[in-house]
Amino acid sequence: MSSREAPTPALPQRGREEVKKVRRNYDKVLYPVLVAIVLLTAWQGLVTGFKLPPYLVPSPILMMQTLFTDWQMLGMALLFTLKITLLSFSMAVVVGVLISFLFVQSRKIETALFPYAVLLQVTPIVAVAPLIIIWVKNPTLSLVICAALVALFPIISNTTLGLRSIDPDLQSYFAMNRASRSQTLLRLRIPSALPYFFGGLRISSGLALIGAVVAEFVAGTGGNSTGLAYQILFAGYQLNIPRMFAALLLISLTGVALFVLMAWLSKLALGSWHASELSRD
Repeated sequence: MSSREAPTPALPQRGREEVKKVRRNYDKVLYPVLVAIVLLTAWQGLVTGFKLPPYLVPSPILMMQTLFTDWQMLGMALLFTLKITLLSFSMAVVVGVLISFLFVQSRKIETALFPYAVLLQVTPIVAVAPLIIIWVKNPTLSLVICAALVALFPIISNTTLGLRSIDPDLQSYFAMNRASRSQTLLRLRIPSALPYFFGGLRISSGLALIGAVVAEFVAGTGGNSTGLAYQILFAGYQLNIPRMFAALLLISLTGVALFVLMAWLSKLALGSWHASELSRD
């Protein structure tokens, strides 16, 4: 065989890799959908078989019907909750990254301030939310601050860990070439911290949604600016359990969508170079 004909077997190999990649992506969608179908079918069968009343446990069919008939009310509530979630998530990302940059400048600063970041994490938001709502006159801003406090710690923790987790040999190389602190931060620490940062985004996005819902519960918002939490409370007062389940479904689907979006952003940023996205297992 001549040297010109040697590279040809690589073409089928690349084709097999593409097929495997498509199959993996297909399985990521197929398996969860199959599990959902099984669970919904079992749920519908149990409700029908035991003749459970709707005010106790609604069937999936009734829940979907309620979601369709009450969509105007639930859709507006979803938009309000989603607005609070996105604003609080953005605030948590900006503040968390800035605090992480501050921590990485000095071990003394991190040692002095990191316990207070932990204190924010372990303090129940339901305990401080009433105070924030009293102190901040704007209802929307108070909800955003409450939800941001819930979502803040994963950003600080993961980003700080990533900024600290750099290769010692690379750090010595930068020091040998007399790189400035800003050059080391921009060209070494930030690229090394990106996988940790995106891991924090996946956690923080869901916590921002949880914080928004909890803050709405505590605030008891009403009127035109009502979120899904208020719809759940109001449906509970009226024993409209199908609407309550429909609102819970929207919260769950929103959380899944946020996680998928963060995973896509991570794939977009790290897919071409980091081992966590290049793994073929």
